[in-house]
Amino acid sequence: MKFARFSHKDEIHYGVVKGDDISVIEGDIYHEWSYTGEVLPLEQVELLAPAVPSKIIGIGANYVGSAEERPEELPEIPVFFFKPSSSVIGTEAEIVIPDLVDEVKFESELAVVIGKETRNVAEEDVLDHIFGYTIGNDVTAPQFFHEDGHWTVGKSFDTFTPIGPYIETELDPSQVSVKADINGVETQNSPTNLMIVPLAHMVSYLSKVMTLEPGDCILTGSPLGAYFVKNQDVIECKIDEIGTLKNRTIKSSVSIES
Repeated sequence: MKFARFSHKDEIHYGVVKGDDISVIEGDIYHEWSYTGEVLPLEQVELLAPAVPSKIIGIGANYVGSAEERPEELPEIPVFFFKPSSSVIGTEAEIVIPDLVDEVKFESELAVVIGKETRNVAEEDVLDHIFGYTIGNDVTAPQFFHEDGHWTVGKSFDTFTPIGPYIETELDPSQVSVKADINGVETQNSPTNLMIVPLAHMVSYLSKVMTLEPGDCILTGSPLGAYFVKNQDVIECKIDEIGTLKNRTIKSSVSIES
């Protein structure tokens, strides 16, 4: 089932996508909801980010190029980072590159959407706490990385976390491929079985550090092939079973102190 969050006639709704239509629902998608009976053509609505996370957590350098390159042991402390909720946008929204940012890098990723309060969860129980999956684009400005490895500023600019277009609840995350096109040219295409830290392990690990809440998103890492993009580039992050997250970059005239 594909859930969408959208704007129609200046009001925000949730709905279930079926073909080219969206069936409007009411209630809480993570708990109880029902159909209103209203059905709208997708072309008449504006898709928004399908989740409103209180926090977004990403993992760094989590893919290898082939199964043979996968390390024998998992890292004792995986490299996680935060992205603020203010950086979230939906599909078709513009990624704004601040004036003094030299270049940004896109990273197409499978994103986990938490469905219920998740704390101290064992790996074998992780799937029971996941509502569904969407696509994330971890936009990054590496020039703002601290020399000691602090990534916060370079990951946190407004519009630097596109997610969408939908949350797919009927998905086997181990059986999909993460892809990306830049201006129509494919740059990424890797199966999720090339992750170093598996999805269940990372969610379980994080749940023992912090409480994960409904709507929180975990970006599970980007395959090889994530490149720098420039003004007016069109980035299409794809997972066939979910859809296409499409955004264009635009250079802002607003400057910041570097």
